[in-house]
Amino acid sequence: MKKFFLPALLTFAFLLSGCGVYKTIVNVSRLKFKLGQVTDASVAGINISSKYNEKDFNPMDLLKISSAFARKDIVLSFILNVEAKNPNDGTGGYPRTDLTISHLRWRLFIDDIETVTGDLDQPIQIPGKGEISNIPIRVNLDLIKFFGDRGFDSLVNLIFAIAGKKGSSANIALYVRPTVSSFLGDISYPTELKVVSKEFTN
Repeated sequence: MKKFFLPALLTFAFLLSGCGVYKTIVNVSRLKFKLGQVTDASVAGINISSKYNEKDFNPMDLLKISSAFARKDIVLSFILNVEAKNPNDGTGGYPRTDLTISHLRWRLFIDDIETVTGDLDQPIQIPGKGEISNIPIRVNLDLIKFFGDRGFDSLVNLIFAIAGKKGSSANIALYVRPTVSSFLGDISYPTELKVVSKEFTN
């Protein structure tokens, strides 16, 4: 399938604005993204979904984590949920359009440090209803690789901060570059979008 970049398609579509091409391309550009909650978090094989601070770890949990720290093998696994909103619900002079995100190449930043990267496991359809759709992103983060200069207590605090147990995951930013399927082919955004938890980005 052919791949197009958004600016070139917008220029081309403007010339064809008498048909539905222009409106379709504009609809693609109206997708919005925001970080949702972190779920299914685990570290060193310990599920921390029901834990909210260090006191919730039992002695065996602490032994497993401290042993993993001593081995320099602490992997934090979690699902980072990205909220996507497709405002193309048929109002405002634009046709109702369901959009399929075929790729969402992403880079994860924590405390302004770039960590892991990835893409969607499979395409996800975002219905044109103006409602929020969830895009789950599975992350496996080697904490020692990126934050090995921190002490044990600092790493534990970081784990809870990433998991949103200390208020929100405000120290997380996701840079994404969506590719959306259409009857014209795959439409790729020209640059990355910075997705944070405070507001929708497009």
